[in-house]
Amino acid sequence: MDTLLAELVRERAARCCEYCRLPQSVSSISFEIDHILARKHNGLTTSDNLAFSCFYCNSRKGPNIAGLDPDTQQLLRLFHPRSDHWEEHFRWAGPTLLGISPIGRTTIGVLGINEPDCVLLRTSLIREGVFPPPAPIPAS
Repeated sequence: MDTLLAELVRERAARCCEYCRLPQSVSSISFEIDHILARKHNGLTTSDNLAFSCFYCNSRKGPNIAGLDPDTQQLLRLFHPRSDHWEEHFRWAGPTLLGISPIGRTTIGVLGINEPDCVLLRTSLIREGVFPPPAPIPAS
């Protein structure tokens, strides 16, 4: 991937995971550039198909583009950082991310965003005053 394109993706995301909003500055593991629509599904390496992602969210997302809503068991697409607005799908309740839409709930479930270790980390970051991160970046 072109270094200018990778830097655009990092900057556009304010160096925070575009799914769980974890700032890269608090992680000892480098964040990754995620193909929102995976290459195996013919996703292109273009700015409108790339998202900045923490290792945990990216490894859980993998090539997934959908999952089951835990409330309705309906098959739904995952949150798309370029076409969806984060605040329409998610809201913080302390260290726990709430899905306020079916897409939000589905994404949280597939990516394991509220796994106990993740919530524990965010609890510590809140105590340190470094979480939550800045307001989400509007989709572009």
